[in-house]
Amino acid sequence: MAPGFPAQVIADARVAAKDYARVSLGSEDALFDDLAAAALAMAETFLRTSLIVRAHRVVLPAAGGWQLLPVGPVTAIVAVLGVPAEGAAFALPVDAYAIDVDAAGDGWVRVTAPGAAGRVAVTVEAGLALDWAGLPGPIAQGVVRLIGHLHAARDGDGGAPPAAVTALWRPYRRLLLAERGR
Repeated sequence: MAPGFPAQVIADARVAAKDYARVSLGSEDALFDDLAAAALAMAETFLRTSLIVRAHRVVLPAAGGWQLLPVGPVTAIVAVLGVPAEGAAFALPVDAYAIDVDAAGDGWVRVTAPGAAGRVAVTVEAGLALDWAGLPGPIAQGVVRLIGHLHAARDGDGGAPPAAVTALWRPYRRLLLAERGR
C-alpha cells in the first residue's frame, strides 16, 4: 500500500510546476496540489520506485522462502507482524523471520516460524530521496512536465502524457524481467 506524499513535497512540486507553466494565480494552488499528487503517484507506478522516503506497509503470505518486497529502494525494514485469519495482528518473535536489504535496495523477508499467522504485514521505509530537492533532475522534470500536461488537459481529453515525460523517467525505471528468488 503506497502512502500519500508529504505536504512539503506536494508544495515544492506545485511551485516548480506553476513556474514551468507560468501560472501565478494563487487561486489554482489546490488544483496544482491535486495534479502534483497524481503526477507523483503516476511516476512511482511507472518507475516501480518509491520517490520520497516514507513508511510503506506490505502484506505477504507467511511463506518459508525469501519473498521480495514490492516497494523500493528500501532503506529499513521496521517491523514484521503476524496476521492470523481471525483476530488481531501480533509481533512475530525475532527468531521467527529473517530480513535482508541487498545492495540494490531490494528488501527481502522470509518467515521461518509463522505460528498462527497466515500472512505477515511488513513495515518498511523506502524511497529514492528525502524531499523534492533530492530527486534526480530528470525525474523531477518529468513530474513537472506531467503536471503541466494534466493542467492543460483538465477540461477535456488530453490524450497520453507527452513522450518527453517517459523519456526522462525511463533510465530510472526498475525493471522486473522475471520472478526473482533467493
